[in-house]
Amino acid sequence: MEVPRRPQPSFTLALPKLASSALSPLGAVEKVAKKDPMKEKLQEKKDGATKGDQFGEEAFSTEEESDVSVFVEAPAETSELEGTNTKLSSQDSFSEDSSMSEERLAEEAEEAKKKREEEEAAAKERAAQRQMLAIEELVQSERNYLRLLQVSTVTIRSNLQKLQPPPANLDSMFLYIEEVIDVSSRLLSLLDQKKIQPSDPLYLQTLCDSFLSLTSDIEAAYKEYLANYSQVTVVENSYKQKETLWNEIVKVIKASAPEVNATSLSFFLVMPVQRIARYPLLLQTIQKHTDKSHPAYALLEQTAHTSIALNCRINEYKRFREVADKYKKTETLTIKDKINRLNTHSIAKKTARLSQHFKHETGIVPKLVDEEFDALEGFFYVLEHGILELLENVETYLHHLQGFLACKTEEFDFDMDGEKAPICYKEITTALRQWILPTFEKRMRTLIHKPLCALRDLLVGPRNLIRKRLDKLLDYEVIEAKSNLSYEEQAVANTYRTINTLLLNELPQFNGLALQMIWSMLGTFSCLHKDLASDMEQLFQSFAQQLPHSSLNPSAFWEWAESAVLGGARSLETLCRSVEETLNAPFVQPLSPSSQRRLKQLTDKHGSGKIYQVAAAVVGSRDLDLNLAKGELVAIISEADSRGDKRRWLVDAGGRRGYAPSAKLIRYHQPTADPPPSPHLNLPDGMTGIRRHSYTPENRPLTVMSQPCFQVLAAYDFTARGNHEVSVRAGEPVRVLEPHDKRGNPEWSLVEARGGLRGYVPSNYLTIMPVGTGPPGMFPPY
Repeated sequence: MEVPRRPQPSFTLALPKLASSALSPLGAVEKVAKKDPMKEKLQEKKDGATKGDQFGEEAFSTEEESDVSVFVEAPAETSELEGTNTKLSSQDSFSEDSSMSEERLAEEAEEAKKKREEEEAAAKERAAQRQMLAIEELVQSERNYLRLLQVSTVTIRSNLQKLQPPPANLDSMFLYIEEVIDVSSRLLSLLDQKKIQPSDPLYLQTLCDSFLSLTSDIEAAYKEYLANYSQVTVVENSYKQKETLWNEIVKVIKASAPEVNATSLSFFLVMPVQRIARYPLLLQTIQKHTDKSHPAYALLEQTAHTSIALNCRINEYKRFREVADKYKKTETLTIKDKINRLNTHSIAKKTARLSQHFKHETGIVPKLVDEEFDALEGFFYVLEHGILELLENVETYLHHLQGFLACKTEEFDFDMDGEKAPICYKEITTALRQWILPTFEKRMRTLIHKPLCALRDLLVGPRNLIRKRLDKLLDYEVIEAKSNLSYEEQAVANTYRTINTLLLNELPQFNGLALQMIWSMLGTFSCLHKDLASDMEQLFQSFAQQLPHSSLNPSAFWEWAESAVLGGARSLETLCRSVEETLNAPFVQPLSPSSQRRLKQLTDKHGSGKIYQVAAAVVGSRDLDLNLAKGELVAIISEADSRGDKRRWLVDAGGRRGYAPSAKLIRYHQPTADPPPSPHLNLPDGMTGIRRHSYTPENRPLTVMSQPCFQVLAAYDFTARGNHEVSVRAGEPVRVLEPHDKRGNPEWSLVEARGGLRGYVPSNYLTIMPVGTGPPGMFPPY
């Protein structure tokens, strides 16, 4: 019996194929895992499951081997079926693993999304917290800033004013700070009115609306304060130079504000300068921590830009003011100071300006025309002329009013005590002079004269700026055509543009305010006179019953008043005419002997109708003008100069010829009778000339002169022109000491006047008259 051989199983070769077929999808999975890093963990689990499958397959193959020992031969169809079942089991395990990985990936993505949302929410919360802190910083710092300003303005300022003596120019240090305090308090009050907390989203919108609504007021307050801040430092430095005063000021500051540990006034007064520059920083910080989706973000961005523009305008205004303060000053320099300021630069600059001006006048170079500025300049000069004329008229009015008050006619006694009219007149004029008119004058000076003087002083600044603009315009025209400007030329151009812009912006406001002040003062002038008329009417009504014509009816009273006024006007006209005739009487001044010789010379040459006398001293100011003394005689050659100007006459001054103003020349009228001769040349009959200083020892009989006795008088007024002459008046008795001068000239006599004064007078000014005769009011005999 033959033992059958073990047949070779057909599935032994299928195992590697099964393994390879089972591993082929795993290889695909491994490739996908390499592309997606987030599926690494799932891949590891998947590999473990695959290893388990392989281990199961190996066990299955071992069992098959045991079965093969029982069955000697297996058909081929059985091995193929087993291979197919193995492939299906591998595909099912892979699909299950893929679904599990997708679920886990979705869970992890959801977790990452939630984490991102939590981080974004935390970031938004932190930004909101920072936004709220920034808003609170702005508001709280504004409150502290306002509190310190109020401490400096109220407490420290009042305590400094109590010092004895108070510091000079203290008020100028706190100039415009009240406006800054006002605008800051208004900003905080607008925030407090809404009663909203800073954490509320509406609070940011309220803050922006409040700031934007006060932008113009903030600019107006801060720009004036910052422009005046340089004056604060100047005044404080002047205080520091006085050690005792400065120590007292520091003590007052420390006692008034101990919590801030300040040692100077500038610690408080510099705060507005720092605060206005801090607004953009605070607003930009709030904007940085505000989400763009916030409903007030656009308004906040506008507010931040507005604060930056606000600072730019304030800086520009401060620069304009510095230029204006530099050039509007009026310096009173002596000739020596002006010479010391001359240097090559200034000479070259003035030469260039003069050359440019000549080019304008000759038409070589066209002049730069600005019609807007020319109109403003013309209106300014019209206003200046009107202000000066009005001030001059007001001063003349007050001068005449003072003259009227100085003439106290009620103090004179006219021996009319029994009549009612003079008594009423005296009481009325007393009331006018003591109460009504002095009050009126005081109000005139306070309400009209002082404002006009202040307005006149304010004209100096714009006038100097206009003149300086003309100089800078000439400099600017020289460099305007250049393409490349040096640093100095660029500074010149910037200076001209700054002055021109400043005048175009400020001059209309100045002209408007000046015109408004003029109209206001004219209205005040009318109101003052209306009040004066009302006071005078009330005064006269109290005396109306005591006046003689108070019983007349209105028509009869006005008829009597008109006739009385017309009669008084005629009397006044007659008086004025008589005074004018007296004042215009021929001007006759006594002539010295030399003037008499010149008179004879001019009369023989030109005739008596051409002789004129100089009424006031003439000082020549042009070529061919003469210098003439008062009382000098001249002859008229022509009543006009070479150009036909009748205000300058061609005259002959006794050899010298030239021009003299016709207003200072009056026709000379020769006296009808010649002055009497010297009393020492022709003595009256019956008198014997006795030589003075002669002494004869012989005994002579005493001769008693019979009446009338004669005395020497001054026939004309004579004014001494030096120490060797003596002044006498007409009719004044004198005693002749010598009938000639030291050279023996008989035209001058040495006399002794009353009071023991001695000197020379012209001999033909003296006359001899008997004692007791002469015009009324003559001096008693000497």
